[in-house]
Amino acid sequence: MRSAKASGFPGIISGVEQLVQETYRLTGIKLSRIQIQAFERYQDLLLKWNRVHNLTAIHKPEEIRTKHFLDSISCALVRSDPPPGKVIDVGTGAGFPGLVLKILYPQITLTLVESIRKKLDFCRLVADELGLEGVTFLHQRAEEVGHQPDHREAYDWAVARAVAHLPVLAEYLLPLVRRGGIMLAMKGESAPREAQEAAYATRLLGGHLRKLIPVSLPGVAEERYLVVIDKIAITPAIYPRRAGLPTKQPLSNKT
Repeated sequence: MRSAKASGFPGIISGVEQLVQETYRLTGIKLSRIQIQAFERYQDLLLKWNRVHNLTAIHKPEEIRTKHFLDSISCALVRSDPPPGKVIDVGTGAGFPGLVLKILYPQITLTLVESIRKKLDFCRLVADELGLEGVTFLHQRAEEVGHQPDHREAYDWAVARAVAHLPVLAEYLLPLVRRGGIMLAMKGESAPREAQEAAYATRLLGGHLRKLIPVSLPGVAEERYLVVIDKIAITPAIYPRRAGLPTKQPLSNKT
């Protein structure tokens, strides 16, 4: 990652100190000066675009830092050895968690998938402004990407936040993960129940539930979890099904 294009950052910017402290408390990661600058610029761009395009429902700087940045940073709680080389973020929205992970781990090759053009355009802008290299932008649906040879079973991590119910999300993500990689779903308090409901889909698509990692964010009362699913077998070629079908007819548990 090159230095952010914005200038005028003589030190840790006011308001970002808490993000620095909470990142270290949550993950043990010490943010560098360049990373701090990148998050401040990202925040400024999101605030500006939100006034016109309403990209996210969160508009206050302190909530952006906690509910977008720190929430995305929490993915680092999934320890990976070696670290992921290729990451795909499905339904990235305004870049969460994908662009945050790219700031955190500049060495990763990142693919962002988003079906809403204005959101993907914003992600392009952020990547350009922050000098993020090795980022691919796909204005497509997950069902389409999952059958493309360049992307099918090509990623170490496939991640998503607040995209779909877990049985549906498994059909979006697991076809993209190489055997030995992981699917990472960021979920709220419904995660334990959704993990049970997705047991059949997970197994059918070549996955195995490893664990649920509870995440506590400062000032956020609701429970949050990282659902970590290992890819242990090849996904059958028919999945994901055609666009819209996973949502209309989720792969449900068989009795």
